Amino acid sequence: MKISTELFADRDFDGDPVQIYEPKHPDDSPVPPELPEGEDDVIDGVYPPEGGFEWTDGDEPEDVEEVGVRRYVVANVEVRVIAERVQYYDSSGKLIAESLKDYTRKKLNQEFTSLDNFLVRWSSADKKQAIVDELAKEGIFFEALADEIGKDCDPFDLLCHIAWDMPPLTRKERAEQVKKRDYFIKYGELARRVLEALLDKYADAGVGQIEETQVLTVAPFTQFGTPLEIVRGFGGTAQYQEAIRDLKRSLYSA
Repeated sequence: MKISTELFADRDFDGDPVQIYEPKHPDDSPVPPELPEGEDDVIDGVYPPEGGFEWTDGDEPEDVEEVGVRRYVVANVEVRVIAERVQYYDSSGKLIAESLKDYTRKKLNQEFTSLDNFLVRWSSADKKQAIVDELAKEGIFFEALADEIGKDCDPFDLLCHIAWDMPPLTRKERAEQVKKRDYFIKYGELARRVLEALLDKYADAGVGQIEETQVLTVAPFTQFGTPLEIVRGFGGTAQYQEAIRDLKRSLYSA
């Protein structure tokens, strides 16, 4: 069974509207009057009117459930988004419409055969952000999904939650779990302070931030010394990079 919005993409159901006409009086014909040949002016009563649409008394939409509803204002008119659908073309060129979550789930099932397959791919990736960027190019809308779920989640949690119904954690929750495990005890004082700051940076901005050494050139890392001094605090470049890999393993072990 098709829902009504899916029929909008069916040319056999309805073609492109020539015009939208609303009679000014109840007794007027619903058929718009014909324009004299060669005239392109809009007929009085054909929408959209100059200045955009406005609600008239008694025309306001009925109140809807407010949970999860987003509000926008378009041409001074309040618009409430209750649900969203994604339209895309499949391999045969057919226009498909479905919910954002269903669309994402389908794309992920095409990319990964199972949750275990995804976890192996994620764990083996030296840079997690590369997977995120790759999926974004395939049409996964991470920002829109985060807005829909309503939590400040890592892309990892968004994918696991939507495709495999795993409970999502926020980035802050993942960072706090690492801190509770006495993870830093094996490092020296400078390295511990840097790793704690990296966890805070992850909680604020995501895994992509901590995967790049340029992060050591901005606050709060500048208070620990230059990037070279910080790296030496771990024993060298190779040891610093291994510490970052170990940090990410700990982040995603939950």
